[in-house]
Amino acid sequence: MDAPTPPAMARFKSCRWRRPPEDGPECCGHRDVLPMAGTSFNPDAWCPDCTLFKQRRITKKRDADRD
Repeated sequence: MDAPTPPAMARFKSCRWRRPPEDGPECCGHRDVLPMAGTSFNPDAWCPDCTLFKQRRITKKRDADRD
């Protein structure tokens, strides 16, 4: 059975500043966090109280009638 995802990791995975593993080490890419945390990023130390966190927006489809 898989262990439940910790809240900090879940928040990190949905954060707009998360740098995906395809772009190098998975870490926070925000310009104020990256110099302090580096690429050996620990979500438990940063994500629970992060004031920079904003969830990614899901793009809404436009109505064809509005164009």
